[in-house]
Amino acid sequence: MADRPNIILIITDQQRFDTINALGFPHMQTLVLDRLVEEGVSFDKCFVNAPSCGPSRASLFTGYSPHVNGALRNQEYWGRTWVNNLRDAGYYCVNLGKMHAWPPQDMHGFHERFVIENKQRHTAEANWTGNPYTYFDEWDKALAVRGHRRLEKLDFVDAPGAEEKLGAYDWWYEDDMHPDVFTGDMAVRWIDNAPPDQDEPWFLEIGFPGPHPPYDPIKRYTDHYIQMELPVMPVTRAEMDGQPEALKGLRQWFTELQADSIHFVPDAPMEWRQRQRAYYLANVTMIDEKVGEILQALERAGRLEDSVVIFTSDHGDQMGDHGLCEKWVMYEQSVNVPLIVWSPDRFEGGRRLDGLCQWFDIGPTVLELAGAELPEKAEAQSLLPGLEGDEFEGREYVFSEHPDDPVLNTLDWELMIRSREWKLIEYIGPDEGQLFDLVNDPDELNDLWDDPAHAERRADMHRILHEWYITAADGIKYAWRPGD
Repeated sequence: MADRPNIILIITDQQRFDTINALGFPHMQTLVLDRLVEEGVSFDKCFVNAPSCGPSRASLFTGYSPHVNGALRNQEYWGRTWVNNLRDAGYYCVNLGKMHAWPPQDMHGFHERFVIENKQRHTAEANWTGNPYTYFDEWDKALAVRGHRRLEKLDFVDAPGAEEKLGAYDWWYEDDMHPDVFTGDMAVRWIDNAPPDQDEPWFLEIGFPGPHPPYDPIKRYTDHYIQMELPVMPVTRAEMDGQPEALKGLRQWFTELQADSIHFVPDAPMEWRQRQRAYYLANVTMIDEKVGEILQALERAGRLEDSVVIFTSDHGDQMGDHGLCEKWVMYEQSVNVPLIVWSPDRFEGGRRLDGLCQWFDIGPTVLELAGAELPEKAEAQSLLPGLEGDEFEGREYVFSEHPDDPVLNTLDWELMIRSREWKLIEYIGPDEGQLFDLVNDPDELNDLWDDPAHAERRADMHRILHEWYITAADGIKYAWRPGD
């Protein structure tokens, strides 16, 4: 076992926690991820720092919350990442696939980057300077060689049956051109062709674009799911009517915007929702197979035994639950993500830890494993003690945040604080909120925000939330260092 392991960080995009068989969801077909759970350590209560791609990932790779590192939305500038610390410690650092860093052409500390961005958009509405911006990534170039192009939102707006499809479509080009297949194959190719006598340990960040919508698996992968009655949370008009006005406005905007090619229908028939869920889960199974091929490539290269493999996702997906679409909100489906660490020779496997952790805690964990320097004043905390078998109590509270953006435009700021038993969400601007008793109401259906019996708890959590927001800003002068 090498003192400094290879570290393989695999990040999917928009994968809910309830999508891995071995984590208690028997309808899932995830043989490889099941192996990682059974032989590794799962952090079952891992919560993202922001429920959308860019700010979530910027928090992970800097170690600071969005309001501290300044990357509050997609396509906002990233400062220095801790990948620089790994590089300085002698690691060879490679990004393959989606990282959603901004600007996309910068190295962000890596020696090599093979960038794939969103499944759908290569044309951003604007970059961080406010100017229109187009970036053609590795997948765009490969599609062009085949005479194809990346499909855009307008290709789906008037597609036949778009309403009942809810963003779920059969894949339209050759199988090897699917972005998740392409990403997995690219990672395998890099590992197979890496110099066999390379002394430097590796840090590989492999970013799969799926199961982010459009929900577009290769058709044969849907067979397992399309015939099943999948667990889908019913949505009632009473629940939607009782939600804060900010969420009602967001729901209306989803129906008008068709974000990421989803023709959203809040009260869609269960038949439509079952089909949408089947396609989403099929995309997870596709990625599961590719993760297996990556492990096989590491074994062929003689690197697997000395590797730590980390599997996770940047946020979840509402999939119509609570009458909402995609992410941007603070329900569990949006903010709770899988986090599995696999290295059987290092860490006792088959353990599921239920202490609270934040998604950006992955960063100091990686750095500590590598013997690299930690970012100064970082909020993130290493999970290594839990991995090594110490009693893992986790954090007392986890936090998440999101400002207004082109989709979340019904408020000024959204803040969440969650303990093991309670969750409070504030919608700043409309001056609204939600309070949930997670022990007695794990599905978050009974909002206690206006219940006088819980006024004291609401006030206490509000105080702790705002103390965190202010004190975290102590790291701003460290987070805003220019990138290398």
